[in-house]
Amino acid sequence: MTSRTSLPSAWWLPGGHAHTIWPALFGRADDGLPPIYRRERWNTPDTDFIDVDFLAEPPSPAGPGGPRPLLVLFHGLEGSSASRYARGFACVARAAGWRYAVPHFRGCSGELNLAPRAYHSGDHEEAAWILARFRELAGGPLFAVGISLGGNMLLRWAEEAGHGAARLVHAVAAVCSPVDLAAGGHAIGRGFNRHVYTPMFLRSMKPKALAKLRQYPGLFDEGRLRAARDLYEFDDVFTAPLHGFRGTHDYWERASAKPHLRDIRLPALVVNPLDDPFVPARSLPRQAEVGPHVTLWQPAHGGHVGFASGPFPGHGLAMPRAVFAWLAQHNRS
Repeated sequence: MTSRTSLPSAWWLPGGHAHTIWPALFGRADDGLPPIYRRERWNTPDTDFIDVDFLAEPPSPAGPGGPRPLLVLFHGLEGSSASRYARGFACVARAAGWRYAVPHFRGCSGELNLAPRAYHSGDHEEAAWILARFRELAGGPLFAVGISLGGNMLLRWAEEAGHGAARLVHAVAAVCSPVDLAAGGHAIGRGFNRHVYTPMFLRSMKPKALAKLRQYPGLFDEGRLRAARDLYEFDDVFTAPLHGFRGTHDYWERASAKPHLRDIRLPALVVNPLDDPFVPARSLPRQAEVGPHVTLWQPAHGGHVGFASGPFPGHGLAMPRAVFAWLAQHNRS
């Protein structure tokens, strides 16, 4: 598939950090009508739960081709249906008359989950269960988009599912996903990233991990968890061992989507700006490294899930609109 090298961007933002930080703090995330959700709780096969937020809307009849398409969004690290990008995709789906849902990864809906586990970038088995549930509910075309961590998880599911993926989902898209987790993990632990972004993530991840320890005393080493100063150390004491990995190296290697992109057998879009401070450009897949079902968009600007566009102060709808348009090309009954 051909690569796309540009997306609308705010020319007045200088560099990847500005493209990341400014939209998160000041950019408009929606079309002026913030989405309203209704929540469902789904019980998991291991007696846990996840919370799913559906875009609330008046019931409407199916179109001439049957039920309206359903777009499912897998959020990023510590994200939710309230995340800026989730609101943007909600507005775009609503404008197109599509249904829309955001399944929260375990512990991300505002309530601590029950099992001695959380979520991680390579959890393709969880993704498979979630998408199978949506397939039962959809009654029509089903599409999925994943942001950052959620995008890598979605791609890992597509890789593992092989030809079976297309029986569940029509097309998938991954945006700003660290498909090489080692490259992304080391990048976020260095320099400016280590002092700005890493503390932001750890401020929510550490308290949730400690709450999990209160649920299950002795689950991991509390001293090491409290001493963790970057995602490598956090993953080594918490994420990796709780999810069956030998440590951070094993987790990052086995959970990365990049080595298996040739295995994808349904239409898949992989969007990675070259100025993303979390995902080094040198680590991105090249066209020769992916299979014929994978389309790469690697625009020059966008930051990490920033994609501000338009005049000052900018808005964040250009990326959701462009990705949605690509997905919609694959809509079929």
